[in-house]
Order: sequence, then structure tokens, then C-alpha cells
Amino acid sequence: MKIYHKFFLYQNKWIHPYIRIILGGVTYIAYLASILLIVGVVYEHGFTISEHEASQLETLYRFVWGIFLTEVTLHILLEYQDTKRKFSRLTWILTLLLYLTLIPVIFHRPEEEGAILHFWEFLDGKLYHIVLLLIFSFFNLSNGLVRMLGRRTNPSLMLAGSFFIIILIGTGLLMLPRCTMNGISWVDSLFISTSAVCVTGLTSVDVASTFTTSGFVVIILLIQIGGLGVMTLTSFFAMFFMGNTSFYNQLVVRDMVSSNSLNSLLSTLLYILGFTLAIEGAGMLAIWGDIHGTMGMTFEEEVAFSAFHAISAFCNAGFSTLPGNLGNPLVMTGHNPFLIYISLLIILGGIGFPILVNLKDIVLHHLRRIWKFLHTWEWDRHRFYHLYNLNTRIVLIMTFLLLVLGTVLIAFFEWNGAFAGMSVADKWTQAFFNATCPRTAGFTSVDLTSLGVQSVLIYIFLMWVGGAAQSTAGGVKVNAFAVVVLNLVAVLRGTEKVEVFGRELSYDSIRRSNATVVMSIGVLFVFVFTLTIWEPQASVMALLFECVSALSTVGSSLNLTPTLGDNSKLLVALLMFIGRVGLITLMLGIIKQKKHTKYQYPSGQIIIN
Repeated sequence: MKIYHKFFLYQNKWIHPYIRIILGGVTYIAYLASILLIVGVVYEHGFTISEHEASQLETLYRFVWGIFLTEVTLHILLEYQDTKRKFSRLTWILTLLLYLTLIPVIFHRPEEEGAILHFWEFLDGKLYHIVLLLIFSFFNLSNGLVRMLGRRTNPSLMLAGSFFIIILIGTGLLMLPRCTMNGISWVDSLFISTSAVCVTGLTSVDVASTFTTSGFVVIILLIQIGGLGVMTLTSFFAMFFMGNTSFYNQLVVRDMVSSNSLNSLLSTLLYILGFTLAIEGAGMLAIWGDIHGTMGMTFEEEVAFSAFHAISAFCNAGFSTLPGNLGNPLVMTGHNPFLIYISLLIILGGIGFPILVNLKDIVLHHLRRIWKFLHTWEWDRHRFYHLYNLNTRIVLIMTFLLLVLGTVLIAFFEWNGAFAGMSVADKWTQAFFNATCPRTAGFTSVDLTSLGVQSVLIYIFLMWVGGAAQSTAGGVKVNAFAVVVLNLVAVLRGTEKVEVFGRELSYDSIRRSNATVVMSIGVLFVFVFTLTIWEPQASVMALLFECVSALSTVGSSLNLTPTLGDNSKLLVALLMFIGRVGLITLMLGIIKQKKHTKYQYPSGQIIIN
């Protein structure tokens, strides 16, 4: 056998390991370059920089551009088959856009006016370069994060760690000089960042007078990332754009987004992002239609206001750019549709993505039946009795009951109280809005300290229950609360099985629901007890309200948050973090799981009552 035959025969054995080492090293350099690029962009837009610093940043951007070009080129040249398999169509498009940046380098600027000159100037423009490099940086870091899942990292710790890292990044961004009017302490910055990422809405400072437009942009980005879930976003981009779909990665992401199977994983992620953008877009248009020409804003300011509040409402965050939140006179008079739109966005965000997907399937089913009838003039009499799955039925019924009872009770107790002097339409609108916000948005239209004791207790209960599982809302979740109530009914009736709608609830669902409720009450007791020591001047009712609001990621307060000391603010921030990540999720990540045993101990009876 000739030497060159041996070379081709054994080239993989000789060369391939070295190629892998080289590409692995370049990939890690690309991760570092991605971080440097993001830091550079933040520094440029967060501080007032000199011409020398601007020149250094331009050098940094060119360096990162060269790293990305080198990485993509080496992958294509040295591992084309693997690259072809891993890269999606959108990744190839982004790669082509990156190679187009070479045109101004290779070809001189055209001397004649026309489309070619405009195209050359566009490709040579800083905006095109920075946006493209930021997209590549985000995809690179997302890909690296999902690859870490493949190292068998505990998914619960991964989720908690992701939220913690984003909170720290948000803290640093909000302390940038261009993000605030007159600066902000690190405790307040950490508190606001935690509140935004955990989509809570509690604020230790007056948001409207503290933050600039840049600050509001940072806050709304943190809200969107926190509302969708850090792992949902990073997993989607890494798996959809970068082609990283290892089996273990898919299993972890499937559990995080509650997908039914691996086959439907990508479609579930697409539905989550699609529903979010569609609902927030529709909400933005509806809000803009109501406020247009009534608030003394320019067109751009109206669009920004509508977008901010649509995202904040759907993510159940409760942040507002108006002084006094939604109790501001600009929206309190003649803007009942605005409050109703905000309420509907809160409800849609709080019922959960699995329910939205199920409702989408039901609508499509009926549309197909109508379409078939229009073509054949024969009505399909075949009925499907399980279009609404069990989870959807429980969530919709519980949501409806809580909203109706909350609206009626708040209207009854506050008709001549906090709502005194309003018209009948305004009173019912305010009652509906104030029954919706505790689940778990935190917007305020009336001063909550003006509410009666009964209304405050209703608020606390609604906040504690919260929204649905796999939603942007917090609380113990209506799913868990419903299971606990059904289990209680079964015990009182003396039945061994918990049944509802012709279905028997699983033993695991009952155990997890009971554990969630018990842990929630236990955590609230510990934190309220601690705050009574650190904040002796505050009433127990106000502290309980604050803690329930933080743990359930609501954001409502009896005007207590700004008066808290730094230690108390950090404690409430920790409570918001626990509430967003989830008590069960956090405990599963911290406590070592016991292996399943094949033996069983003898049963024993505990005397109850």
C-alpha cells in the first residue's frame, strides 16, 4: 500500500483528534470574545466615553469580528460534515451575513452613487456589525450553556443559577450612570434587578423618577427574560440555531418546559415564544389604541409606553413607567379599556403556556370542522370528549372562580370605601382590576393602604394562591391549590381516591401539592418572624402582606418596601428569588435525592384527631 493511500486511510485516526482540540480551543476563545463584546457594548452605552476609549472599543469589536470569522471558517473547512449536520438553515444565513462583512474590506468604496454604494455603506456601517456580532455572541453563549447541561448538571441548580447570574448582570447594568438620573445604591439596584427578573414588581425606589430611558430598557429586558425563563430562551436559541440537540439536553429542557415528548420539544419552545410575541403584540396595539392622543406623548413615546406595559402585564411583572404606577391621573380617568386590557394580559400570562397550547389545539379543531362543513355541507357529528385536558379544566375553572369571587368581594367591601366617588362602571372596572392584579402582577390603581382589612385579607389569599403552573405567575399555583382542596374533599367524604372529571389524580400530584402548600406556609412564617425583629416599627399585617407579595412574585405593597432597611431589602429579594425559581425546584437542587429502594417497611398508623 502506497504512503498516500495510508494517509487517506488513517487520516481520521492521525489528524482528527488534533482537529477536535484546535476547534475546541477556538470555541472557548469565541465564548470569551462573546463576553468581551457584550461588556464593550454595555460600557459604550452605559458610560460617557472619551475618543481614546471609543477607539479602543472599535479595536475590540474588530478583534471579536475576526475571532467569529475564524471560528466559523475553521469549522467549515476542517469539519464540514459535522458542521453541515449541526448548523440549521438560520445558522447558515447568519454565517452568510457574517461573510458579507468582508465586502467592505476586500472592495473599495464605490465612487458612483446608487444601490451598490448604499449596500456597501450598509455593510460597512457600525450598526450592522454590532447587531450581527451581538446575535452571534448570544447564540454562542446559549450554545455553551446548553452544552453544560450535557455534563449532567442538576437541572434545578442550573435553573436557579441562571436566574442568579441574570440578576447579578441586571444589578450591574442598572448601576450604570446612563441608566439612572442621580445614581442608585447597590442594594436598591440588586432589589430592582431581582424584582424584574423574578417578575415581581416590588420597588424600593420610585422607578419613574429614578431611571432613565436606558434604565427602563434594561428593566423590560430583564422582565422579558425572567418571564419566559432563562433556560427556555437559551435552550431554544442553542437548539434551534446552533443545532445542539443531544439526548440528555433534550430530556432536561423537556422537563423544564413540560413538553409531552422529545418529538414535540422544539414545537413547544416555538409555541412559548410565538404565544408570547403574539399576545404582547396584540396587547401593545390595544393599549396604544386606547391611550393614543390622550396623554400628551409623541408617537414614539406612546409606542414605547404601550410595549413596556404590555410586556410587564403579560409577564405579570407589575412595573410601570408612570409615577404612582397605574394610579396616575393620566390613566385613572376615562381609561377603563386600558385597565381591562392590562387585566386580560395578566390573565393570559397567568394561566400558563400548556393551557394556551391546549386552547390553540381546540380552536384549530373547531376551525377544521367548520372548514370541512363549508366544503362538504355535512357537519362532522363525531365528538371529542377530551379536547380540554385535565390540567386545562382545573386551571380555567379555578381562575374563573377566583376572578369572579375576588371581583364581587372587593366591589362589596370597597364600594363606598376606596372606590367612593367613582361611577358605577369605574367601580366594577377597579374591582375586576384589583382582583386580577394579585394573580400575580402587582399593578396598583388605588392606594392599597386605603383598602379595608377584609379587602387586604382577600388580597393576601389571592396572592398566595397565584396563577397556574408553567406560567409567568407565582404563588403556590392554582393547580396545587385545587389538588389540595380536592384531596381535602376526598378525606371528608371518606374516599380513598381523589377523583375529578372522570379522572383519578396521581399520588405524586397530591404529594407535591401538599408539600408545596406546607413549604410555602413554613417559609412565610420564617421570613415574617425575621422581619418583625429587623423592622419592629412595621405592623405584622404589612410585613405579612410584603412577604406573601414577594414569595408569590406579585409586587403589591402597603407602601412598606421603600422604608425597609438594607438587610430587610436583601431578605425580601431572597424571598422573590425563592418564589420565582420555585420552592420544590430549589429544594430538589439543594437536597440530595434518595435512591429508590426495592424493599418496603411495614406500615404504621399515626393518630390524627
